[in-house]
Amino acid sequence: MAASFQSSQTVAVLGGGPGGYEAALAAAQLGAEVTLIERAAIGGAAVITDVVPSKSLIATADAAVAIRQAEELGVQLFARGGGGAPLRPEVAINLAAVNHRLLALARQQSDDQRASLVEAGVRIVSGHGRLAGPREVVVSTSEGGTDFEHVEADTLVVAVGASPRELASARPDGDRILTWTQLYDMTSLPEHLIVVGSGVTGAEFAGAYMNLGAAVTLVSSRDQVLPGEDSDAAVVLENVFRRGGMRVLSRTRAESVVNTGDGVVVTLSDGRTVEGSHCLMAVGSIPNTRGIGLEQAGVQLTDSGHIQVNRVARTSVPNVYAAGDCTDFVPLASVAAMQGRTAVFHALGDIVIPLERRRITANIFTSPEIASVGFSEQDVVDGRADGVVYKLPLAANARAKMMRITDGFVKVIARTGSGTVIGAVIVAPRASELIYPLAIAIERRLTVDQVSRVFAVFPSLTGSITDATRAMHIVNRDG
Repeated sequence: MAASFQSSQTVAVLGGGPGGYEAALAAAQLGAEVTLIERAAIGGAAVITDVVPSKSLIATADAAVAIRQAEELGVQLFARGGGGAPLRPEVAINLAAVNHRLLALARQQSDDQRASLVEAGVRIVSGHGRLAGPREVVVSTSEGGTDFEHVEADTLVVAVGASPRELASARPDGDRILTWTQLYDMTSLPEHLIVVGSGVTGAEFAGAYMNLGAAVTLVSSRDQVLPGEDSDAAVVLENVFRRGGMRVLSRTRAESVVNTGDGVVVTLSDGRTVEGSHCLMAVGSIPNTRGIGLEQAGVQLTDSGHIQVNRVARTSVPNVYAAGDCTDFVPLASVAAMQGRTAVFHALGDIVIPLERRRITANIFTSPEIASVGFSEQDVVDGRADGVVYKLPLAANARAKMMRITDGFVKVIARTGSGTVIGAVIVAPRASELIYPLAIAIERRLTVDQVSRVFAVFPSLTGSITDATRAMHIVNRDG
């Protein structure tokens, strides 16, 4: 099918992150002549400074916690001291070694992706690209901007990503005031890390550094961490944070951050100040769309600078598509990749299924993880969805007891009457893996009864999914 499809068209892809990478591979698969322009490294920020290194850091932090908590499972670590007396060793974090490994993994992933593109026949041009029109990209291939290459194509895919948002009163300096792209230059664990911003990025890094052993203060402008996410999940995570020793400051903003030379001082909107050794600014991101000729080519942008796209990733210019965090769609690496493939399928005349927000699975890599898909409980409360909500604490699960998992739950949302699964939230270790069967249920419009009839291994954490859906059969019958 796709393998036998042959296209005589030319495709130019601007940006080699998840969206651009998948767009280029898909176009090559369909027989197009493909050129990919990337200014840094294949994989983009997702591979080099964001998803790959950050999730690797979190995996290291989880390992540290597992060692510290092993005694609760009856596993005790001791060393022999003088006279043969047992000594309890401490868990030490060599952050320089950790960061070296993370960056090496990122480089390896980037190299692997470049090799895949080359093998597929994609031509890669290194440099800064900008649109000279809806069918041409001009690439500056030298640092001084004196050498240029013109790339013409029938279809353009813009996948230039986004960069950390900066505040004028808290400019990152790469020393004490940092963005999430600068954390990996640290050679020792920060004595006291102040994290400004309690969204996904802020929560993930705050939890990771807490679990690595740093003192952490999290500054949140909202009533809860992870604003906009499931409120029950946010409560669980905030309880875990506080229990781990994190200081969570809610309903206040950081007005300014100053590097004092040997630390930082964060001034809050309520007049208080917080002193620490380092500050991570996690206050969102801005699209990398300025100065690359989009407006001149007729591509419509939002007020925030994001590229407006429809459900097949098409822009206001018929032959120009866009994918990833530079668009006004969902800012997830998995979504960027799907947008890239969808854009090319649509442009080259292959079968395409428009993207649907309600079928997108998302995960927050805190500890425990928070995975979600479909409608939320708040959608039901606000009347955007007619549904029944059931929440089952994970502590009731036999496998969870064996693993000493005490925090988390499985929440399923089913349509009233039919029982069709329309939403789900899982808070658990590896929730990113556990959510998949419920994502399939939403994609295939399965009912809670159909899900409940699937055999789950006993004991297993997935058993909580069948337990929850079985319980909803009673709710539906009685309701």
